[in-house]
Amino acid sequence: MAANEISDPESVATATAPLRFGEKPLAQTVAAAAALRRITGLLVSLEHPHPAVDTMIERLGRWERELAVAAPADPAPRVGPDAADTQRVYLDHAFDIGAYNPCFPQYIFDLLGPDHATGRIIFPLVHEGPPGLVHGGFLGVFFDAVVQHHSCAIGVTGKTRSMTITYRRPTPLLVELRFEIERAVHETGIRSTARLLRDDVLLCAADVETGAASPAKSAGTRFGRRRVRD
Repeated sequence: MAANEISDPESVATATAPLRFGEKPLAQTVAAAAALRRITGLLVSLEHPHPAVDTMIERLGRWERELAVAAPADPAPRVGPDAADTQRVYLDHAFDIGAYNPCFPQYIFDLLGPDHATGRIIFPLVHEGPPGLVHGGFLGVFFDAVVQHHSCAIGVTGKTRSMTITYRRPTPLLVELRFEIERAVHETGIRSTARLLRDDVLLCAADVETGAASPAKSAGTRFGRRRVRD
C-alpha cells in the first residue's frame, strides 16, 4: 500500500449515492499531508540534532507567516445558514481524513458493500505508543473513521453514539494489516462490528453504534462551500 494511496468511494457501486459532508481537500493539501507525516516519522527517529532540522524550523516559520495571511481570519468552519466568507472552508470528514490531515490514520478500502467492507492499513511511526506498537487511542480514531466511511459510502449514516473497543493483542507499526467491517441497520440506527487483523490473527475489535439518517434527510447537512476567488 503506497503511503498516499487512498480509496475512492465514488468508484464503488452502492445502492445509494455516497454522502459527502464538506468540500474535497486540495491536491496540494493531500500531497503536503503525506510529506508532513513522513517527515514527522523521520524527526522522531533522529538520535542527535541535525542541521537540516534547523533549516526546516526557519523555513516553517516563514511559511507559517505566509499562509496566515492567506487563511481566513475566523477559524470557525463555514457551515450552516449563518456561514460567512470570513470563516474557513470545512473539508469532508466522511472519507479518507488521513489523506489530507496527518493527525488521522490513513487506510485504503478494497471492498465497500452494503453489509460488509474490507481494507488495509499501515500505521506509521507517528502513531507509536509502546515501543514499536500503535497507541490505543489511534486505534479508536481508526475504527471510528473507517466505520463512518463505510456508512457514508453506502448512503445512510449518522453520528457515533457509542464505541466499545476490545484489545486482544498489541498492534504493530509499519506492518500491513487488514480490517473487516460487518454492518447492519436496525430500528434505532446502525450497528457496525469492525476487526483489525494481522494475517488471520485478531488484534483488536470495535462495536460501534451510530445514528441512521436517509440521504434525503441528510441532504441539508452536506456542508462545505469553497469561497470563490476574488
